[in-house]
Amino acid sequence: MKKPKKKSAPVKVKAKVSRRKADPFHLREAGRYENPLPSRELILEVLLEAGVPMDERDLIAHLEIGKAEKEPFARRLGAMERDGQMMRNRRGDLCAVAKLDLLCGRVLGHKEGFGFLQREDGDADLFLSPREMQKVLHGDRVMARISGTDRRGRSEGKIVEVLEHGQQRVVGRLRIEHGVTFVTAEDKRVSQDFVIPVGESGAATVGQVVMVEIISQPGRHPQPLARVVEVLGNYADPGMEIEIALRKHALPWLFPPEAELLASKMPKIVRVSDRRGRVDLREMNLVTIDGETAKDFDDAVYCERNAKGFRLVVAIADVSHYVTDGDALDVEARNRGNSVYFPRRVIPMLPEPISNGLCSIKPEVDRLVMVCDMQINRQGQVGQYGFYAAVMCSQARLTYTEVAAILEAPRSAAARKRSALLPNLQNLYQLYEVLAKAREQRGAIDFETPETQMIFDGQGKITNIVLVIRNDAHRIIEECMLAANVCAAAFLNENAHPLLYRVHEGPTPEKLEALRDFLKGFGLELPGGDKPLAMDYAKLLTKIKSRPDAQLLQTAMLRSLKQAVYAPKNNGHFGLSYEGYAHFTSPIRRYPDLLVHRAIKAVLAKTKYQLTDWAQIGVQCSLTERRADDATRDVTAWLKCYYMRDRVGEVFMGSIAGVAAFGAFVALDDVYVEGLIHISDLGKDYFRYDAAKHQLLGERTGQRYRLGDRVRVKIARVDLDGARIDFILS
Repeated sequence: MKKPKKKSAPVKVKAKVSRRKADPFHLREAGRYENPLPSRELILEVLLEAGVPMDERDLIAHLEIGKAEKEPFARRLGAMERDGQMMRNRRGDLCAVAKLDLLCGRVLGHKEGFGFLQREDGDADLFLSPREMQKVLHGDRVMARISGTDRRGRSEGKIVEVLEHGQQRVVGRLRIEHGVTFVTAEDKRVSQDFVIPVGESGAATVGQVVMVEIISQPGRHPQPLARVVEVLGNYADPGMEIEIALRKHALPWLFPPEAELLASKMPKIVRVSDRRGRVDLREMNLVTIDGETAKDFDDAVYCERNAKGFRLVVAIADVSHYVTDGDALDVEARNRGNSVYFPRRVIPMLPEPISNGLCSIKPEVDRLVMVCDMQINRQGQVGQYGFYAAVMCSQARLTYTEVAAILEAPRSAAARKRSALLPNLQNLYQLYEVLAKAREQRGAIDFETPETQMIFDGQGKITNIVLVIRNDAHRIIEECMLAANVCAAAFLNENAHPLLYRVHEGPTPEKLEALRDFLKGFGLELPGGDKPLAMDYAKLLTKIKSRPDAQLLQTAMLRSLKQAVYAPKNNGHFGLSYEGYAHFTSPIRRYPDLLVHRAIKAVLAKTKYQLTDWAQIGVQCSLTERRADDATRDVTAWLKCYYMRDRVGEVFMGSIAGVAAFGAFVALDDVYVEGLIHISDLGKDYFRYDAAKHQLLGERTGQRYRLGDRVRVKIARVDLDGARIDFILS
């Protein structure tokens, strides 16, 4: 009898572990979505583990993507492609960008046809040859790889893929050559011409300024294609330079209908209900002091003497009462960031019914304000201060010129006309003297930079450029605003409330070293060691004030400092020598000021202004400020060229205001315009550029052209298209 077979033990099969269940970011995704997908991190992990490009179907199977999940999963993959985390090869397989040694960045074009890739990882920019720039446009976000180094030792890049097109519309001039219609961009950083297909030029004629919509981006065709969507007019039409700048720099100039509607529904006057709960300052002699052409009045001031020194009241338009967080006006104000002031035209941050109406502190009408009420001692130190909401009635709309004249001649007819306000104005002046002395002792830097104003005729044509002289009235208002801004920063900081500081950091070690090397050539030294203070800069400025090369030295010192920005982290204000500084005094024209008002109100109400993205908004406001500066600089440059177009051949004296590898920029005396002497026009020699010494030096002759040097030049050419004036030595 056979023995029954002994049953063998069952084979243990290792259970397959679900990658989705092992997703380390599953909880985060579950908190965001009802049906969470695999996280981006897990998708990249799988692609990297594969070691080779992966078919999308294999990835779907590996991550157990269900039928109902395929569409949202495809959207996630698309978003990862746009963000430069992964890409598809020519077969359509998915590749992890990190595995391909690719870099993400923004393309910065140059008017000479080449460009740079501003890397997102913060490393040094990659040089992009003119050939590579034919594949992209200025502003495009791309993936690239390092392809080598150029003859100057710079890392050179090769474009792999465009992730995001920075240009959808372009403003330029319509031209026809050899039967081909095309548009040349006004932004010289865009080096390609845009071919206009037959039937796509609309009503535009040759030479006119037009806005085009890009049909086909660079890469698919030898040249990008576009269609005309707007005809702006002729190039020399009055105001055309502003129309071009608005579109070139993507400045919003039309308010959305919902913002216009909200502004139209605002009350025309301050209502009784609006005054409720506010301090009544309508009997106080508060006045506004602004320029002759100003239309929006943010601030009013009042000063009285007392036993402790001075009481200073700075009343600022309460924009936050009317523009509430998240409404249509607020969204558009955040988008704009600030008002933009062109010659003869303003692009306001808020619609005119608010900026020039309800919130403008006009004389003899009630206005809602936020007040900074300060006690300042005779040494210029702010003691007690407080913030509160108030209602006021401006006693007068004064100008800088008028106030300066009254203070200079207090018994004149102009002073008698304002006799009721004279004590207030004299108190303000005495306070200014005290604050100015404190400013000097604090060591704030006071760079004297000349300002100019353009004069236009009735047809809008520029007729003259004049120097704007700052008087004591300008300085009075400046010191009053500085005091209120410092109090705003201190108030929010003391109450542990977030805010956007106005941050101005000191020089970087590299710029400081370059400045010291430059100063050595003049037998000068910047005190303060490795970390100089504003006071060290101020002492040096005082020392060089009477020198003939003072402007040269001041320019070099100014260029060693960083640009001021808005940020939630308080790194101080180097130039003003303040530990903390914020913008509070111009909420009509600056969005950060509006945020500071909301934060102050929240503290007064014992709550908190709920804003989670302070850092992001700080970056946005800093960028819109730079955008406005670039746009106004473009307009000013073009207008100056237009003003000088009939003066070719005339000779002027001037000073070298800037030095570059390609030549020297010269600022002309009296007419206040700049032009370029190209390096090839400096003489029969080879000139070498020395950035540290701000000079061009002839190899054979030793002839030197340095920042601040006096030169005699002749206007050789005025290029309206390029907004450039060319000089030759005379």
